[in-house]
Amino acid sequence: MAKLKAIKGHIIYTKVKDCFEIHENSYIVIDDKKIVGIYNELPDIYKDVAIIDYGYNSIIIPSFIDLHIHAPQYLQMGIGLDLELIEWLDQYTFKYEALFSDVNYAKKLYPRFVDALYREGTLRSCIFATIHNESNNVLIDELKKKKLSAYVGKVNMNQNAPDDLLQSTECSIEETKRFIEDSNNTGDSIKPIITPRFAPCCTSELLEELGELSIEKQLPVQTHLSENKKEVEWVKSLFPNNKNYSDVYKRHQLYGNQKTILAHSIYLTNEEVEMASKEKNVYLVHCPSSNSNLSSGIMPVTYYLDKGINVGLGTDVGAGNKLSMADVITNAIQYSKIRHVYNEEERVLSLSESFFLATKMNGSFFGKVGSFEKDYYFDALIIRDPDPLTSCLSPLERLQRFLYCGSSNSIVERYLEGEII
Repeated sequence: MAKLKAIKGHIIYTKVKDCFEIHENSYIVIDDKKIVGIYNELPDIYKDVAIIDYGYNSIIIPSFIDLHIHAPQYLQMGIGLDLELIEWLDQYTFKYEALFSDVNYAKKLYPRFVDALYREGTLRSCIFATIHNESNNVLIDELKKKKLSAYVGKVNMNQNAPDDLLQSTECSIEETKRFIEDSNNTGDSIKPIITPRFAPCCTSELLEELGELSIEKQLPVQTHLSENKKEVEWVKSLFPNNKNYSDVYKRHQLYGNQKTILAHSIYLTNEEVEMASKEKNVYLVHCPSSNSNLSSGIMPVTYYLDKGINVGLGTDVGAGNKLSMADVITNAIQYSKIRHVYNEEERVLSLSESFFLATKMNGSFFGKVGSFEKDYYFDALIIRDPDPLTSCLSPLERLQRFLYCGSSNSIVERYLEGEII
């Protein structure tokens, strides 16, 4: 019984996207790292279990997962957002990423980035780093210090970027292999992920070798897809022999052979939508704040969901101007309402659906994560509104208030794999 414990409070999660599971004033029993069950009253078998009671004013929810975020852009949040994607990359992003050639800069910035993830309750994430392995290893060290879990990718680029951010195909692959080897020595919480920045920055040769490396090492993939109309046309000109943008990745074994994150995915053709609906390893990641800030557009989230596609959520910092997944959850709903106004056939994203995407759907990229079902890892946030007047609200109303109006100050405890971190 030593590894057993029970957490008490109002428990809220989404087993399926269409509704919340709510257990008021109940117990969630954890055996080491995983959930045994949820009980209104503790069974006799657990009568001697240690109980942590967070009180009637607390709600217990799964912790947040961010499926698309650029760590080196943390200082860049809010800068240059009057531009569109390509101009923003050229005038700001590449300049800031080049700073990470100096490992001392990484040692200053990455602790702040990781602290912000922790503060916002994002305990797992899929992260783009830079081409610089020494600085990438600083990021990994900081994540480990904070006991967070992440996939971290060394970025690959060999064309269409400033010279100080380009590597030859051979160098890019060798450095990626070295990064994978270093990452595999860091323990289970931090894992490598194959990361071509996006098709325009990679030749066919580099994409092909990255695809082969993903299969050889059985590693997932993260990249960008169809974020901006100019970008889509650019890809057509660079890869004229491919049917569409998705096909560029498919032909290079970077689409669904392993778990694959395709951030943005706004302007998919009908054929690409059908491709994504058939590939259960593919996650199209919606970054609503980023897409509005750079005038990119709005992903048709509910259309994709109704097609059976895996849709995740991400902050995309720094085009996204906040690290809060609560903001992303509510922004995704708000922007789906805008699409609905102009196309009534496209329904509005519900709160339970958006919450599901940020927890269980995003969590499925990591395994049995993001829900409070039996045998799932207990990753959780304890939320308590500092205003005592909210005690009159139902648990679901408290969750709504936290997502729309709350802040990280309302997170009073964080659990990852059954342990307070």
